[in-house]
Amino acid sequence: MMFAKILIANRGEIACRVIRTARRLGISTVAVYSEADAGARHVRLADEAVLIGPASARDSYLVAGRIIEAAAASGAEAIHPGYGFLSENEAFAEACLAAGMAFIGPPVAAIRAMGSKSAAKTLMAEAGVPLVPGYHGDNQEPAFLRQQADALGYPLLIKPSAGGGGKGMRVVAGSDEFPEALASAKREAASSFGSDLVLIERYLARPRHIEIQVFGDQSGRLVHLFERDCSVQRRHQKVLEEAPAPGMSSDRRAAMGRAAVQAARAVGYVGAGTVEFIADHDGTFYFMEMNTRLQVEHPVTEMITGLDLVEWQLRVAAGEPLPLAQEQLAIRGHALEARIYAEDPDKGFLPSTGKLVHLAPPEESLHVRIDSGVEQGDEITPHYDPMISKLIVWDETRDKALARMLQALAQYRVVGVANNIDFLSRLVACPAFASADLDTGLIERERALLFPETDAAANVPPAQAWLVAALAELLRETEEANRAAAGRQDPHSPWHARDGWRLNSAARRTLLLRHQDVGQSLGVAYGGNGYTLTLAGHSTRASGRLGENGELRADLDGMRLTATVIAAGLRRHVFLHGRAFIFSCVDPLYHAGEGGGLDGGLAAPMPGKIVALLAAAGSRVGKGEPLLILEAMKMEHTITAPAAGLVKSFLFAVGEQVGDGAELVEFEADKT
Repeated sequence: MMFAKILIANRGEIACRVIRTARRLGISTVAVYSEADAGARHVRLADEAVLIGPASARDSYLVAGRIIEAAAASGAEAIHPGYGFLSENEAFAEACLAAGMAFIGPPVAAIRAMGSKSAAKTLMAEAGVPLVPGYHGDNQEPAFLRQQADALGYPLLIKPSAGGGGKGMRVVAGSDEFPEALASAKREAASSFGSDLVLIERYLARPRHIEIQVFGDQSGRLVHLFERDCSVQRRHQKVLEEAPAPGMSSDRRAAMGRAAVQAARAVGYVGAGTVEFIADHDGTFYFMEMNTRLQVEHPVTEMITGLDLVEWQLRVAAGEPLPLAQEQLAIRGHALEARIYAEDPDKGFLPSTGKLVHLAPPEESLHVRIDSGVEQGDEITPHYDPMISKLIVWDETRDKALARMLQALAQYRVVGVANNIDFLSRLVACPAFASADLDTGLIERERALLFPETDAAANVPPAQAWLVAALAELLRETEEANRAAAGRQDPHSPWHARDGWRLNSAARRTLLLRHQDVGQSLGVAYGGNGYTLTLAGHSTRASGRLGENGELRADLDGMRLTATVIAAGLRRHVFLHGRAFIFSCVDPLYHAGEGGGLDGGLAAPMPGKIVALLAAAGSRVGKGEPLLILEAMKMEHTITAPAAGLVKSFLFAVGEQVGDGAELVEFEADKT
């Protein structure tokens, strides 16, 4: 019998995703939340919500006992773990069962078997599933691992035996690099997964990352729901996913499907799982790992099969058989998923935190789907993954799906945090991706296209963008004046008007706008039904109307267009013709002080923890030399010297927490 109430032991986008299906099936939902998530979207959507601890995930979402207590107190019959956090934790799965609640995931034995990459590879070898050559044993002595690496040959890959998501993975080009890479990988693995056990594998030069969605029920039936290509990655973390994999022959699809089912059968798998393979261009493929949970990229599989995988999870966990047999499953069309993140690609994808002042995704339809855990006004905090949403598109062919994705990205509006939307647009339009010349090194290989050099002259916005920014500013001033006048004793007084009326002459003024390092003066002449804007000696008749959420319907010399202009402090975010521009309103009476330079301190780019000091206080370093490592958002960030100079002192010790903007190093640059 289907569950009446379930608890979701997760947050954000996946919690909202599970709630959506549960609500459709008539199942009540219980959310759990930390103090930082008290107003989060998944809390607002759930039927009930239970506070489980402070902001840190280690003190809330990773505390199994509190989650079990919340489930018992709320009367939940089952717990859905989502992905991340405790989703692949065998002790948590056991605790759910011991408390009399169903775990909406695989059996504990399957989680245990696949929880260690080393043990899983041994099991897969026995089951006849092809493996990448490497060392997967328990001997973790650095000298021994280096011997194994030297014998295997370079380049090679160091991978944490526990966990996933690319965290702790290091590509090593030669023996001299191995000790430092091993130490860094073990440090990050211990921090992220609680275990520093690693394995070593041969690194294929241009591999594709192909994963197969598998499903099993409690009677032992198993099926695969075809493949996803997740080759486009950054730091071993997926950026774009698609289904089906481009160029996949029916024979290869069948062979990989059989291998995935074989792997799942070897561990008695039940529920949703993903078998990940690394594939060479010659058609060979090797088992990498099995994720014993639902994957972030599961929506592309849903889009090409027309199925709801969360519904399948719930039905299987409730004891029902798989809804369909293998021969009843088919692929229709092509789907792509892009992960919209609060991060700055131009600064090494540094995560960005702050309030979502404006958030307007493209409208959902048969072709466009948005899976999100946040809404306009919510905060992106430093405590959790900075994902804003997953943007999924579908169409009948890959080329049509690519066009849908480019259109949807052009319609996405985010203000308040840095984001990767422009980068994703360049990536989707990149000739290598568009022609399906895929491998896990695509982003680095196409770096010149994806990270173009910033040329101030080439980066100047078009004239229309300046005009739109100025017009919106003038209309906004008028709206604010009208609102202020409405509250006065004499709201119709001409002294409240901002229409530029003057006796015997037309009013004129100058607006000063700046985009990055480029400033422009726009002359404004007020007219009866609008303005005349003069930019670089050319005059344009401009009028328009502001709508909701910053929408601007403008008329520029008879050309009508629609834009979005969002005011955030002194900044004006202009979205026009699929591009985004940030202008600043300049006060002509303000003059910024001079100074800056490189002397002084180096600041933390975000809250985090110091995990290593790489230079000695009092030592001289060259420009770009690493000074320390800051761990933030489960990733390591290396702080480097901005110039040649002297490291006078470190202001924090290893293990200490630092706040956003905290001075980390007292540094004196060479005057030459």
